[in-house]
Amino acid sequence: MEKVIEMKGITKVFPGTIANDSVDFDLLQGETHVLLGENGAGKTTLMNILYGLYQQEKGDIYVNGNLVKINNPSEAIKLGIGMVHQHFMLVHNFTVAENIVLGCEPNKGVCLDRKKAYNDVKELSDKYGFSIDPNAVIEDISVGQQQKVEILKALYRGAKILILDEPTAVLTPQEIEELGKILDNLKKEGKSVILITHKLKEVMSMSDRVTIIRRGKVTGIVNTVDTSIDELAELMVGRKVNLVVEKRESELTGEVLKVENLSANDQRGIPAVKNVSFTVNGGEILGVAGVDGNGQTELLEVLTGLRKGHNGKILLNGKDLYGKSPREIIDSGIGHIPEDRHKRGLILKYSLFENSILGIHKNKEFNKGIMMDYKAIKKHCDTLIEEFDVRTPSNEVNASALSGGNQQKLIAAREISKDPTLLIAAQPTRGIDVGAIEYIHSRLVDERDKGKAVLLVSLELDEILALSDRIAVMYDGEIVDILDRKDADEQKLGILMAGGSLDKKGEEK
Repeated sequence: MEKVIEMKGITKVFPGTIANDSVDFDLLQGETHVLLGENGAGKTTLMNILYGLYQQEKGDIYVNGNLVKINNPSEAIKLGIGMVHQHFMLVHNFTVAENIVLGCEPNKGVCLDRKKAYNDVKELSDKYGFSIDPNAVIEDISVGQQQKVEILKALYRGAKILILDEPTAVLTPQEIEELGKILDNLKKEGKSVILITHKLKEVMSMSDRVTIIRRGKVTGIVNTVDTSIDELAELMVGRKVNLVVEKRESELTGEVLKVENLSANDQRGIPAVKNVSFTVNGGEILGVAGVDGNGQTELLEVLTGLRKGHNGKILLNGKDLYGKSPREIIDSGIGHIPEDRHKRGLILKYSLFENSILGIHKNKEFNKGIMMDYKAIKKHCDTLIEEFDVRTPSNEVNASALSGGNQQKLIAAREISKDPTLLIAAQPTRGIDVGAIEYIHSRLVDERDKGKAVLLVSLELDEILALSDRIAVMYDGEIVDILDRKDADEQKLGILMAGGSLDKKGEEK
């Protein structure tokens, strides 16, 4: 098979970091090639260079054997390269067809030829097995369908090489399966696909070859049929990783959190949480599953005092915390690992020892009258660093100097060290490598085994299924069902996440 893309010795430097260090990458015609690596490894940077969003300091790019210099996305598109970004770039009040032809519209005189646009999009959609209505408005269709629109947009512009950045991050299991079929159809037509991801299971099911990048360098190139999830994890992290979460049967210690008829609006004033009710017991992990944007963020913000609700009750061991301030909620015994570690978890310009006491800085052990007891604070921080294996030269470096995984470990260490009655963990492993994931998972299970209540909110279904004792599914601001872990699987959760419902036998109604 001929090489349609060759990238040789690509080096890209940003202030203070080498994002790509003499990277070699090639793509064959009619293959799906995965770029695998933890967040910050340099995967997206490499593909942004191929798409013309960045220019390399060193190295050459060949397209169909010809040396090229790609200065911008327009030049990439002319070369037959299309990119679907992790965050879609669609006009929400336009139709599917209007979005796909935008910028290269078929015209009738000075006006858009809507009939031709519709027919062109319908023909393209049918050719590749996309079931999508060209007349549907973007804001009315699912995230999975929006992704199809982005792929069709690239194909409409003549893309023969498609780059998909984290394509499964916002999809239900059924939509992921559908995406796999679409990729097979594209390959049959002679298209070549590059997937950027860190999800090992999807690598195995969707790819022909895998290039693994760690800290800006290629650590391996393997044929998918010749490798395994364990080998890929080791190449990605640099050591053997235990990918199975080991936990014993849960031993419940009674109701800790009770939420009743909780409702709240989002920042636009639109209902985002709608009469939500659930309980979390001591000694269990309640997982909350759902596609991003279905009210999970707003629910957690109300529970932690960061957003005002407009009705409901939040009872922690019988005490109503509804409408209380974040300070009162922390003091009542709630620990919170937030979903955005930079915005809500850390003050990046503060040292590690200062970050280690956020939320508990008023405790007597850290104060000497009106002065902070820095000796005690640093000792506390050193204990957390050692216990949670935070990789850092000292407690005095700024939080911004740590990798994402070590930042996440520090936040988890701080929140768990508060000895909370209820630990809320929101996307606790987002964007961190499998080694750090392994560690965070084991600590969450430890808390559950100590009789604590854990509320886990995650977009990663594997994580929900691995850790949870019960699973609540959120769709359009409501909890549509709560399943025992033994009764749950990807298929059932996918149906619920897409707004469907199950009968008593656990089958789709």
